[in-house]
Amino acid sequence: MRYRFYTADVFTESPFGGNPLAVFPDAAGLSSSQMQQVAREFNLSETVFVLPPEPSSQVDGPFRAKLRIFTPQTEVPFAGHPTIGTALVLATIGDLALRGDVTEIVFDEGVGPVHVTIRSERGNPKDAQFTTAMLPEFGPPAPPPEDLASMLSLEVSDLLLETRPPVAVSCGLPFLFIPLRDLGAARRAQLDMHRWTQLLADYWTPHVYLFVHQGELEGCDLHSRMFAPAAGVPEDPATGSAAAALAGLLAARSPEIDGTLRWVVEQGLEIDRPSILEIEADKVDGEITAIRVAGSAVMMSAGTMNIPGQTRT
Repeated sequence: MRYRFYTADVFTESPFGGNPLAVFPDAAGLSSSQMQQVAREFNLSETVFVLPPEPSSQVDGPFRAKLRIFTPQTEVPFAGHPTIGTALVLATIGDLALRGDVTEIVFDEGVGPVHVTIRSERGNPKDAQFTTAMLPEFGPPAPPPEDLASMLSLEVSDLLLETRPPVAVSCGLPFLFIPLRDLGAARRAQLDMHRWTQLLADYWTPHVYLFVHQGELEGCDLHSRMFAPAAGVPEDPATGSAAAALAGLLAARSPEIDGTLRWVVEQGLEIDRPSILEIEADKVDGEITAIRVAGSAVMMSAGTMNIPGQTRT
């Protein structure tokens, strides 16, 4: 059976930047094993399969769809660049009708309903923003700094430990956040796979996110890198789920009691895929009440794939 697909570069306004994504807008009839085979064939950070919402789903809204998201090695319950990219792809190809300058939709993902706002100009989708289905969850204590530095091929002095120790956080997908002292340390970091296996094989999360409180690109507040070899992604160009958890971490550490906190994060510069992610956190009486991530996407290709062994139902 032939299935149509589209690819887009997400968290960028320029072709060949951002994080590539493959989207199958009508994946009805495909089995889980076939979806995994297709994701392995594309070998991108993620491939998305769009399905009708489950009859029992609590997802409600003018446009609803179920998303299944696969890395080359596994299915994940939630991911940011697939959420943003799928919304903009569906709007661009007309499978999702825009309703003025702002269109609200809901995706049913493994973590629950993810609300997405698509912003348009003159009838064309411009960018999208999602609100996480989960508020930040903090994991167990991180491994010792000396071990983390060794895993990253860095010195302990390269880690920013005084006020911002490493910590694991999840807004639906967990990451180990390691703050670094400067951009030089971020550029030098290389994941030692043997040490990574020793430290994180049995830890709360195997995914490593590095960040620095400064940016190279104009207007950016933070610089980041993300390594997820357990998911078949040696280094990710842009990670929306991690950026969401980062917003939760920054908000939790901020002295602000009320209001909306905003940051702009750059990622992918070390692998020539510059990406821009806009993150927000709402706080009320010192408590985090919402996390949002926004970004743009560029359509790159369209085609069909012959996937044997399955009949549409």
